Amino acid sequence: MFEPGYTCPSLRAAACALTIAVSAPVVAAADDITVFAAASMTNALAEIEADFEAATEHDLVISLAGSSALARQIQQGAPADIFISASTDWMDTVEADGLVEEGTRFDLLGNSIVLIAFGTEAGPIEIGPNTDLAGLLGDGRLAMALVDSVPAGVYGKAALESLGLWESVEAQVAQADNVRAALAFVATGEAPYGIVYATDAAAEDNVTVVGTFPAETHPPIVYPAADLASRDFPAEAAFLEYLRGPEARAAFERQGFMVLEQ
Repeated sequence: MFEPGYTCPSLRAAACALTIAVSAPVVAAADDITVFAAASMTNALAEIEADFEAATEHDLVISLAGSSALARQIQQGAPADIFISASTDWMDTVEADGLVEEGTRFDLLGNSIVLIAFGTEAGPIEIGPNTDLAGLLGDGRLAMALVDSVPAGVYGKAALESLGLWESVEAQVAQADNVRAALAFVATGEAPYGIVYATDAAAEDNVTVVGTFPAETHPPIVYPAADLASRDFPAEAAFLEYLRGPEARAAFERQGFMVLEQ
C-alpha cells in the first residue's frame, strides 16, 4: 500500500510524458505532392517548385508530358495529386471519369501559338490565308506536337485548317510526343519550322518567333488546374492556392503565360 504523498516513479514518468504531449505545439508534417503538368510549363514550374518548397517545406514531385498522355495515366490509376492540363478537353475527360475533387477545378493560364524558325536570324512572316508555308518548308519538315491528341498540336492543326493551309503541309508535318520535343526538332535544325506555344519559344535561344497565329483561328488556349480525387490532404489545397498567389503569377508571367483572373 502506498504511503500518503507517495508517487510511483513510473506514474510520475507517465504524467510527465502526458504533460509534454498535451503542451507541445503541433507541427504540420511535410508532404510529397505529385503534380502532373503540361510539358509547356517546364520552366515556370521549375521556378515555382523551388519557391513553394522553400516556403512550405512540402516536396513537389513534378511529372511533365503532353496533357493527353498525363490524362491517360491518371485514368489508369497513376498516383497523381494535382493535374494542370494545357487543354480544357483533357481536364473534362478526367473530370467526367470522377477523378477530379469536386469544386477544386479552375482556369489558371492562357497562351498563344507561334510559328518558329531555326536559328536567330529568320525574318518575320505574316501569317494568313496567303502564307506560302509549303514553299517556306521546301523539302523540310514542320515540327508539331501530336496533332490529334497533344493540345499544342491540336491548336496548331486547327489554326492551319482555319487558314486553309493544312492540306498543303500535312505530308511534311513531323509529329512529336509533346510540344517541348517539337521545339527541340527546330532548335537542333532537324526541322526548319515548327508550331509551338509562345512560352516554349521564349525558353529556347536557338529559335526565332517569325509569326503568331491569330487567336480566332483556333480554340482558346486555357490551362485548367485541379485537385485529383485519388487522395485528400491539406498540402494539395495549399499548392493550388500558391498557384493563384503573387509569387506564382510573377513566375508564369516571366515565362510569357497570361495569368487568368480568378
